[in-house]
Parts: sequence; C-alpha cells; structure tokens
Amino acid sequence: MTLAAAAAVFAAGIGAGTINTVVGSGTLVTFPVLLALGLPPVTANVSNTLGLVAGNISGVLGYRRELRGQRGRIIRFGITALTGGLVGAVLLLALPSRAFDVIVPALIGLALVLVVLQPRLAAALARRRERSPGGNRAASPDGGPVLLAGLLLSSAYGGYFGAAQGVLHLSLMGVLLRDDLQRINALKNVLALIVNAVAALFFLCAARFDWRAVLLIAAGSALGGRLGAKVGRRLPPTVLRGVIVAVGVVAIVQLIGRD
Repeated sequence: MTLAAAAAVFAAGIGAGTINTVVGSGTLVTFPVLLALGLPPVTANVSNTLGLVAGNISGVLGYRRELRGQRGRIIRFGITALTGGLVGAVLLLALPSRAFDVIVPALIGLALVLVVLQPRLAAALARRRERSPGGNRAASPDGGPVLLAGLLLSSAYGGYFGAAQGVLHLSLMGVLLRDDLQRINALKNVLALIVNAVAALFFLCAARFDWRAVLLIAAGSALGGRLGAKVGRRLPPTVLRGVIVAVGVVAIVQLIGRD
C-alpha cells in the first residue's frame, strides 16, 4: 500500500467515523476506497467492519451523557442486535462470494434511498405524531415486539453489510419509541457497536482481512467518532447526504464493473 493509498484509507476512516456517529452509512465512505485499492469485495467488507469498531466505541463514549437512564433498553435491544449481527456475519461467509457481488449493490442502493428519504420520513413521522392523541405519547416507551423484530432484521443486515444500518435503527426507534431524538441516536450508536463488534469477533476467527486497512480505518474512525459526537450535528444535512450518495454510487459502479 502506497503512502497516498494509506492516507486515503485513513481519511475515509475519519469520514466514516464521523458519519456513523451522526446518523450512520459511514461504510459508504470506506467501502469504495477499499474496493479502489483492489481488495476483493468480501475482504474489503470484513476489513471495514473490523476497523469501524474503534469508531463505534469512540461515538458511544462521545454520546455517553445521552445514554443515562437507558440501561434496560441497552440490555434488551443489545441482545437483539448481537443475535442479528452474528446471523448476518455468518451469512456473509456462508453464502458464495459471488452472492455478495450480486446482493451488495442492491443493499447499497437501498441504503442510498433511505439516506435521501430520511428527511421526508422524519417530517412525516413528526406530522403523524402531532395528529396522534397525546403527541409523542402515542409511541411506546419500549417499542414492543414489533421494534425487537425490526432491530433483529436490521442488525442482521448490519452484520452482513453495515451501510445505513444506523439509518434503519434510527428510523425504527424514532417511530416506535417515545423519547428525544438525541437519546435515540446515542442508543443507535450502542447497537451499531454491538453489531460490528460481534461480526468482527466472528470474522477474526473465520475470515480473511487486510490488517493494514483495518488499522488505518480503526485509527481514522476513532478520531471521526469523537468529531461526530462534538461537531457532527452542526454539519449541513444536505451536504452530508450528498457525500454519502456520491460515494455510494461510486461503490455500486465499482462492484458492477468488476469482472
């Protein structure tokens, strides 16, 4: 890996760590860079998951104030996220590598649609709550079995390919929980950490990865996680979504264009 390539991976790690802490979809920044360096898609995905764990930890620490009083949720939702993340990681290695080449462009496309539609979904949710009797009280304090099922599926998606799992978690909890968005975002960061950590532990024992890419993304995402917790909320949402969509399109083009 050349010095320029290493710098690109490190910078992508910073961007991914920041974006993951703010909303999610940081994989759409790092994954295309690893593909551009010539890593096979599955190896790139595994290396990316391992590296982003450091950023997840950094983001959780940055949001620790908003996690106060959420111990019960963390335990209940964390067990669900752990189960789903492990299932997704197993599927990544159990399915043929060709399946990843076919499935992931569609998953990235879905992730990009969610990123683009997120403001409209949030606005629609706000209007729905305003019309509901009791406003925000119409949402459940714990989400019930519907939320657990949704988190299980979205965590399985995250264990297989992590792009936009944060968007999925935020959307589900935003609809089904009765709480402040910043507290929900803090909880989202914990769930992302659990999903990536269990997938990473599984990959350490059963998958091939590039240690250089892992270490560079880990260093960059750890820094990005702190930046995301401190200043990420101030970034113009339109600019942030534009960057995510641009790199996601690059990833789709690279995957489809591979022999």
